[in-house]
This record gives sequence, structure tokens and C-alpha cells, in this order.
Amino acid sequence: MRTVWLGVLLSAGLAVAAWGASSAPSGVAGERPGGLVQGESQSGLIAFSNVVDGKYQQVTVIDSERMAMSVYHVDLASGVIELKCVRSLHWDLQMTCYNGKGLLPQEIHSIQEQPR
Repeated sequence: MRTVWLGVLLSAGLAVAAWGASSAPSGVAGERPGGLVQGESQSGLIAFSNVVDGKYQQVTVIDSERMAMSVYHVDLASGVIELKCVRSLHWDLQMTCYNGKGLLPQEIHSIQEQPR
């Protein structure tokens, strides 16, 4: 059932993104500052969509129940959808202080397990 809701939410988000990119050059209905469109379903899924450099639509889907996120790029010219990344937020949210790049969830987990 969750897969069906994810598919419905992603399809709806992509449809809004495509409509906004093609028919509303000045903005998309429901647009928030920064070009973000947000939607939330009963299942705890949240989607953000935004056009990047006029080349692709970036759709970020957050599953608040599973504490995970995924990012998709939709080529505006061809409509091809590419999954860019999927990440569990569990270990990220265990950090009390971090300001940098490059740590994978496994690396964060190992940092958390080190004796203090």
C-alpha cells in the first residue's frame, strides 16, 4: 500500500512540476518562496518540487514515518526521471553537532558508537 501511495504522490508531484514548467512561467499554483511546492498525504509522505537551472525538476520525497528521504531529477526536455539518492535520516538525526560534507549514515553511526 505504501508503494502505491508513493507512486501516486510522486506522479502528482511530477504532474504539477511539468504543468508549472510548461504553462506558468511566472510560478506554479501553491508556490512557496524559493519555487517550492509542498504536498503531504495521510501516510506521512511529504514532497517538495523545484526547477533547477531551467534544466530539470528536482522532487524531494520525505517519509516521516520511516525517517527517510529520496531525491529525483526530471529532465524538463525529455521527461526522463532519474533517482539521485535515497537516505535514511535515523543516524543523521542522532548527531548533536555537525557542519560539513561527506559522511555516510554508517560513518555517522560509528561516530555515535565511539566511547567518549
